[in-house]
Amino acid sequence: MTRASLLLCTLALGGCAAAPRVEVQTVKVPMPVECREPIPERPSMPTEALAEDADPFELLRAALGEIDRREGYEVRLLAALKNCTRPLTSQE
Repeated sequence: MTRASLLLCTLALGGCAAAPRVEVQTVKVPMPVECREPIPERPSMPTEALAEDADPFELLRAALGEIDRREGYEVRLLAALKNCTRPLTSQE
């Protein structure tokens, strides 16, 4: 090998070592996501429609019915809350 070709090879190979090496890595980081769960509509309550001078038994029936409605509403609220707070799963 001539001296010029040896110098040319040295310069060419020296440039390879100085080139930046790019390595792609996957980093799994949790990202906040907006919750798009609809808020359940509040039902009308039976005691709200009663007159102030309602019969006590009518008031009792309305109060018992309201308990059932509130429990049903609470179930829907808890389901919406759980959907917004459950952990996200990756779609790999």
